[in-house]
Amino acid sequence: MAETVSIKKVYEELKNIEKKMVTKKEIESLTDTIKIISNPETMKQIAESMEDIKHGRVKEVNSAKDLIKEM
Repeated sequence: MAETVSIKKVYEELKNIEKKMVTKKEIESLTDTIKIISNPETMKQIAESMEDIKHGRVKEVNSAKDLIKEM
């Protein structure tokens, strides 16, 4: 005997599937992360920046004027 399928059962199953799906935004974020960690120069710059922050070699910039003052 065939199982009866209701709209409610289909809806509930679709909601369960939706909970497990990866969004386009999540895939784009993952792709960006892979590009960054795959680039040795970028990773080197990040490591150097982390060291600068760790040792207090940073300046707060709040505007374009602040950047121009540094030149």
